[in-house]
Amino acid sequence: MVTLAEVAQHAGVSASTVSYVLSGKRSISTTTRRRVEESIRKLGYHPNAGARALASSRSNIIALMIPLRTDMYVPVMMEIAVAVATTARTHGYDILLLTGEEGPDAVRRVTGSGLADAMILMDVELDDERLPLLRGTDQPSVLIGLPADTTGLTCVDLDFRATGALCVEHLADLGHRDITVIGEAPAVYERHTGFAERTLDGLRTRARELGLRLLHRPCEGGYDAMAATLARVFDERPDTTGFVVQNESAVEPLLALLRQQGRAVPEDVSVVAVCPEQVATQASVRLTSVALPAHEMGRRAVEQLVAKLDGHGSDEVVLLAPELTVRASSGPAPVRP
Repeated sequence: MVTLAEVAQHAGVSASTVSYVLSGKRSISTTTRRRVEESIRKLGYHPNAGARALASSRSNIIALMIPLRTDMYVPVMMEIAVAVATTARTHGYDILLLTGEEGPDAVRRVTGSGLADAMILMDVELDDERLPLLRGTDQPSVLIGLPADTTGLTCVDLDFRATGALCVEHLADLGHRDITVIGEAPAVYERHTGFAERTLDGLRTRARELGLRLLHRPCEGGYDAMAATLARVFDERPDTTGFVVQNESAVEPLLALLRQQGRAVPEDVSVVAVCPEQVATQASVRLTSVALPAHEMGRRAVEQLVAKLDGHGSDEVVLLAPELTVRASSGPAPVRP
């Protein structure tokens, strides 16, 4: 294993200079810093994590709380987690992944043990039980998600309210007047999960403003659940010509069931989805969609957190603007005889 002394010898500087370059505690000339960094790279030197933590009173670890629930689309959550991990490494931090549904207990464990220097929380509910603990600690934190009250918090998220409005506007511009929302599993709404509630609020508000009829039906996803949901939709709203889907596991079953019923997409029925780009482009009908900017959310969250750790961050809400991409699944509403 390469030692700090060997790096110093290779760079032609003292061991203390190498230490100052690594810690940033003293100003080092640009030329010397670059020479040390080049030696570190060539020799493959890795500072001892324990010694580094003792020297700086930091663990150089960020805790990422990402409850993996059966009613959530895990690939999106993991895509965000990967973005968090890769961005954190560029800033010299490692990730401690907490995947259980412990809620406040996990926050207490992290803040009380010194396991991590800061926290990123995902799967944020409107009245999240973890938030009072975050507000009561000096440890920096960032939410990927938006609670009802953002006072004293830093949050990064897609603007889901604007996302819902954008989907409705697109269908309205195409002449659709009866729109059904195929939503997440019922448990997601029962927990008042922020992204689902905010999307629904945007959908309903804009539909009301445009004079459209909107029906919302949660769905567990999968073929059987989608079949039962779709049968109920056309029983209650037989004139439905537009669907907004915010449930990745319901996308393909919906398209298959519409085909079986002889309803062509988009000639008879238009479908717009809020989903990852990959889901939209690989569906049996390429979906008009608002993509989930998972990588951007993860990257922004880490950058906000690192700014706080460096002493120049502030509490703020960063909402990413939605972008709708038109593909083959949406078209003019059919003319009724």
